[in-house]
Amino acid sequence: MKKVMAINGSPRRNCNTAKLLESALNGAKEAGAETELVHLYGLNFKGCISCFYCKRKDKPHGTCAMKDDLTPVLERIKDADALIMGSPIYFMNLSSGMMAFIERLFFSNYIYSDEIPTVFSKPLPNAFIYTMNMTEDHVKHFGIRERFAFHEGSAERILMAKPEILYAYDTYQFSDYSKYESSIFNEEHKAKYREDVFPEQLKKAYEIGKSLVM
Repeated sequence: MKKVMAINGSPRRNCNTAKLLESALNGAKEAGAETELVHLYGLNFKGCISCFYCKRKDKPHGTCAMKDDLTPVLERIKDADALIMGSPIYFMNLSSGMMAFIERLFFSNYIYSDEIPTVFSKPLPNAFIYTMNMTEDHVKHFGIRERFAFHEGSAERILMAKPEILYAYDTYQFSDYSKYESSIFNEEHKAKYREDVFPEQLKKAYEIGKSLVM
């Protein structure tokens, strides 16, 4: 049985990013896969410390020297058949937890060699799911897609499979907008967008999860 892992880069376990990841995993289950959802913010770990242990000629390539809560997750990813990474966009970038995860996963498995650029011996189908308060126009204006192209290109190079991409725009942020300074947003618009569009985004996530197994 194939195994699909999803990585939640949001500190929230029951909001937009998590729900989309759960929908993607449901699609993978429908296709017959075993699934696992990892909540990064429930783990005690740090990003890469640039010790270059993973690049040593006298050590097994792809082995991160750091030992923390992320260590067994990285090992399980190597045995997985597909990987889905989900992150909210915080201040125009991936969450710090997701950034640290990507550093640890990608850099430790990247070899400084044009002939053998990756430790992975076979393609690992993968996907990125992004959730954000921004509209699609904001994403274009601030060059968000171009900013994330490097991570997506790294995934294609190191995991040897072009990632599927899902942008979930204009997310509903607060359970009660009246409690927060948020006058630049229209709560009525946000609520309607969530009601009308978020189900479609969940469906797209489901199809991505399913496609990674097929």
